[in-house]
Formats: sequence, structure tokens, C-alpha cells
Amino acid sequence: MEEQFWTSGIDNARATTAPNAVMVFPYPPGILQGDQIWTHLRERTGWRSVLLAERRVTRCRDIAILTYRVSAEKPDVPIYKALCASTYLHDDDRWLRVSHQQTTVT
Repeated sequence: MEEQFWTSGIDNARATTAPNAVMVFPYPPGILQGDQIWTHLRERTGWRSVLLAERRVTRCRDIAILTYRVSAEKPDVPIYKALCASTYLHDDDRWLRVSHQQTTVT
């Protein structure tokens, strides 16, 4: 799900994210919630490839936290490297992202 979050476009990301989710991106834009997320991501989609490393999953009942190091690339942009964490809630037989955070790695 996380790889698709990066590569499958905004519609897929929105379908797997809770309506009132919170996402934290390096400044700017910073902390976004709800529809603010999709305004930001609409301008920043189109990653042609991503490499997820140091993957970890921590699960407690209906909550799962995924952590990883990402290296993402797209045409005419320097490779983006970050440490990421996404929290998912298992609700009505599907996993929904309730938070996502990125810390840029230099």
C-alpha cells in the first residue's frame, strides 16, 4: 500500500486514506489535514519509481504503523530521500491511513 501511495496517483492515495487524516511534510507545507492534503499531493504526484528500505511494521490490534526509508525519483527532479511513518486503522475490513509523516534525509 505504501509503494502505491507514492506511485499510483492521487485517486489511489485518497481511496486508502481516512477523510480526516493528518500528514506532516517537510516545511513547506508542514502539517496538513483533510482536503488540504489533496491540494498538496495533486502538485507532487508522479513518482516514477520508489525504493522502500528499512521497512518495519508494528501492529497492535486494529492499528499498524509502517516505517521505512524512501528514495523516490521522477523526471527533472533530484532524488527525494526521506524517513517515513504511516499509521493505518483496520476499519470495516479495510486498512485506512490515518497519518503519514516524512522527514527529509540530506
